Amino acid sequence: MKKQSKYRKKIVKAQRQSFVIGVFLVLIGIALFVVLRGTDGEAAAPVADLSVVPVAVNYPAPQLALENVNGGTESLADFNGQVLLLNNWATWCPPCKAEMPTLKKFHDAHSAEGFTIIAVEAGDGKDEVLKFANSLGLTFPIWLDPNGAALSAFKNGNLPNSYVIDRNGAVRYAWTGEISLAMLEKYVTPLIAESN
Repeated sequence: MKKQSKYRKKIVKAQRQSFVIGVFLVLIGIALFVVLRGTDGEAAAPVADLSVVPVAVNYPAPQLALENVNGGTESLADFNGQVLLLNNWATWCPPCKAEMPTLKKFHDAHSAEGFTIIAVEAGDGKDEVLKFANSLGLTFPIWLDPNGAALSAFKNGNLPNSYVIDRNGAVRYAWTGEISLAMLEKYVTPLIAESN
């Protein structure tokens, strides 16, 4: 009888734990529904519209020169007078790869206005980088950074990270994480128009 009683207590205890876990999961589900549904009954913004927001900064762009995928050396100073978005990325980084079509679309729309992107690839070999760039039809400069010079210059080892440099060579915005087209239009387009 004592064996049955101990066995029964174990079963009751397991049932209570299962019940508590079930209630917890239901509460999490309800919370997610409320958050994703929005507060006024309308659907919240689609995940594709969500993006990290840049930090407004104001400091001189670092001196940085790297080899591009064509074998030449370019520096940030070569692009004086343009608005730049320097993007540190890697072919193995999922959010880096995910944002690249967005960057291409923004670049293609604004390159005639004195805007360019410099995509600094953090460590992969030239052949792999060219294969990736060609697969997306990227037309902006791509620099190779096998030793992390750009990551060190901007003091940010996270990928992706981006910096918007104005026509006077000042870093005006800093992003860490994937950028959306909406955020580019909201923050970068006014800088492009500022002195165009």
